[in-house]
Amino acid sequence: MLKNKTIILGVCGGIAAYKAVELLRLLTRGGADVHVIMTRSAQEFIAPLTFQALSNHPVHTELFNLIGEDEIGHISLADRADLFLIVPATGNIIGKIAGGIADDMLTTTVMATTAPVLFAPAMNVNMYRNHLYQENEEKLRRHGYHFVAPVSGRLACGWEGEGKLAAPEAIFEAAVVALTPQDLAGRVILVTAGPTREELDPVRYISNHSSGKMGYALARAARHRGARVILVSGPTALPYPEGVEAVPVVSATDMLDAVMLHVDGCDAVIKAAAVADYRPEMRNGTKIKKQGDTISLELVKNPDILALLGSRERRPFLAGFAAETDNVGGNAEKKLTAKNLDMIIANDVSQEDAGFNVDTNRALLLFKEGGSHECELMTKDQLANVILDVISARLPTR
Repeated sequence: MLKNKTIILGVCGGIAAYKAVELLRLLTRGGADVHVIMTRSAQEFIAPLTFQALSNHPVHTELFNLIGEDEIGHISLADRADLFLIVPATGNIIGKIAGGIADDMLTTTVMATTAPVLFAPAMNVNMYRNHLYQENEEKLRRHGYHFVAPVSGRLACGWEGEGKLAAPEAIFEAAVVALTPQDLAGRVILVTAGPTREELDPVRYISNHSSGKMGYALARAARHRGARVILVSGPTALPYPEGVEAVPVVSATDMLDAVMLHVDGCDAVIKAAAVADYRPEMRNGTKIKKQGDTISLELVKNPDILALLGSRERRPFLAGFAAETDNVGGNAEKKLTAKNLDMIIANDVSQEDAGFNVDTNRALLLFKEGGSHECELMTKDQLANVILDVISARLPTR
């Protein structure tokens, strides 16, 4: 996700400095090469050795230290940065940068960089609401700096309110967005994900093995690329991706209602959910008791959400999935035509590394206008971006 990206992480003096350690772990796990700059105040809260051990780079603390034999530290770091993160960003550091002050390693490097700069403020609620601080933040925003807003909660000083550092996961997502081309900015993408459940009684239901991982990867990638994302999700064990509008559903009819409620105004709908084809004709109000050696269930057909979307006179770009176990291409092509889709993503779910509940996938992409594209084994996050590349290129220009 962040492979071949160089991130400079500036750590300031605040109790939330310990959360920068977790952020560093997320960044390095995402593939980034991270170099840490610490202010003197930050070193009162956490030792530089912690960041050095996790980043595998020396921590920079002094303005006049060289990197290697002849590289001026703040200029070298500023030049190599793809992104500059300041976490936690104190009122002091934001005020200094807003005023053009460059008097230590961190502020001087920020002044010298042309990379995007992302602040994650953390401070007392009254400091955060102070009109001088707010003016400084607004000034930096006008000049193109980015912010991850703090959240409300109990602060270290004992106060309650705004000023609590955003979660490291939220800051990580904001960093990914800052480093991702925003080719879907202004677009609205609806993604369905996960299984549906069709209840037999208050205890049992009919469902399938879908984990929701492919749909969630699509929602996350579309959000990274600037889209407003509506995620209509059946029951899964996954956390909702940061920044998406999550709409939880249970049954196929629930999903139909949610999709039809939100489809107007969408630029694209990606139906990655594994929707049950049938549901019990009757749902028992009480638990069905065990009787005899066999039991018969009467099932009725669920509404076909994809076909209903495809039959609309005015509809968004429509992409569907075909989870197959045999004749993958042939079955997918029939579904593409029968449901009037613009694109279908077919995969063989009988394969251990490309079926349900795994992080990788293989896929065959088929298109309404003809042609196909075969995707070899890759992560579901990678496949999500391949699919979005295709969709982005086919959306009408605004």
